[in-house]
Amino acid sequence: MKVLILAAGYGTRLYPLIKDTPKALLPVNGRPLVDYILDKFADLPELSEVLLVTNDKFEKHFENWAQAHRDFPVPIRIINDGTNSPEGRLGSMGDINYVITREKVSEDLIVAGSDNLFDAEVGEFVKFAKKNSPSTTIGLYDIGAKENAKIYGVVSLDEQRKVSSFEEKPQNPKSSLIGMCLYFYPRSSLGQVAKFLAETKRADKAGDYIQWLYQKEPVYGFKFQGKWYDIGSVESYQDASQHFSG
Repeated sequence: MKVLILAAGYGTRLYPLIKDTPKALLPVNGRPLVDYILDKFADLPELSEVLLVTNDKFEKHFENWAQAHRDFPVPIRIINDGTNSPEGRLGSMGDINYVITREKVSEDLIVAGSDNLFDAEVGEFVKFAKKNSPSTTIGLYDIGAKENAKIYGVVSLDEQRKVSSFEEKPQNPKSSLIGMCLYFYPRSSLGQVAKFLAETKRADKAGDYIQWLYQKEPVYGFKFQGKWYDIGSVESYQDASQHFSG
């Protein structure tokens, strides 16, 4: 099993706070944001490697970060997607496909956004996902109010916890249950990513893939409890810095 951390964005919504610093390395209570994500996977018994995909602009920043984590239980490798500007970025699904293809990934793959902070453990999520393999599983969070869900991918589940609807940034959300940029892609499903990109040409949002996939095959959802922050703006970063302890 591998973990892929998505960190190839340019954080334009956080300018000028991070113009020369990747969002994933912003400090939260004295530690880089991405450290909290990495910690979640340290004890997974089947983990073989952590991959972090970034861009050419910030590759050196993350190489230095990886060097500082040489004592992590498994190797951490930085993958440069070769882009140099927000206009040229590959998008979340483009980066996922780039890594799967370049690295010839053939293991189960957990994909995690580097700008998500949450305090729940991932062990039960992985256990649930493996039980439902070869179907894909997504991590979900109840944001508490439909109005607040409008800027996310909004999900409904059936009684078996299968995704019954997925809408990206709906004007009238059906629920306050949202995708939190945490995915379990079983090894047998990895070929679907390239198929999705070829069919839709939509490489930007990871949620678009789920919206496409659940209509073709079962996709399961796992609800996380506790605190969750999406570091997408200066305000959300300041909120997390004040209230998140990890």
